[in-house]
Amino acid sequence: MKLIQDNSLLKSHLSKYHFEDMFGPIQHIPFTLQKYDPGEIILHEGIELTFLLFLVEGKVKVTSSVETGKSLLLRFSHPFSIIGDIELIRGVPVQSQIEAVTECLLIGLSFEYIKNQQINNPKLLHTLLNHLSYKLQTCTTASRVNLLASVENRFASYLMSTLSSENENHFGKELRTANIGEIANLLGTTHRHLNRVLSTLSEKEIIERNKDSIHILNWSALEKLSNGIRYE
Repeated sequence: MKLIQDNSLLKSHLSKYHFEDMFGPIQHIPFTLQKYDPGEIILHEGIELTFLLFLVEGKVKVTSSVETGKSLLLRFSHPFSIIGDIELIRGVPVQSQIEAVTECLLIGLSFEYIKNQQINNPKLLHTLLNHLSYKLQTCTTASRVNLLASVENRFASYLMSTLSSENENHFGKELRTANIGEIANLLGTTHRHLNRVLSTLSEKEIIERNKDSIHILNWSALEKLSNGIRYE
């Protein structure tokens, strides 16, 4: 994590996401701007959190550990999203691991400041309620998918949540095969089973698997397999 000392960039994001609508006048509120590199862990599950974080640039992956020591995928989060709302309200340690998928910018505000100055602010509380209810919805969906959907359906949902069919968006159009073991863990399956799914999808010409990457050949077929479910 790197603290960004760029007041104009901070002000730009505060304006873009209408922080005054949540906090009122923001001139003297001690916001910080934090930068994370791709693959960097933003929060480890179980630590004590002291800042509320607002994702204003980039994409993060949210996972939850299970008794086997592995992790299950809950969702991918995009701007504008809030990290730490459960921990702030419930006073509990971090409930999920948060990892930067792309380069990320987050605005931070200390719990101490919020509890002393903003905890009874109805606009902020309304915003937190909206985000908490959305997280409940996505966690319910992820639980249903992880328990009931086939590995093929789950993998299709994963691909549709992480890759892009837009020609101008080069990033995210392919999946690196080096990540297959990690993806299998996130989807609650084995490396071998996921490889069988990859072979099946390749035979159906839905994907093309090369030595180092996977490319999507048939987005509509993949969409159908995903049943419209997204990890986001």
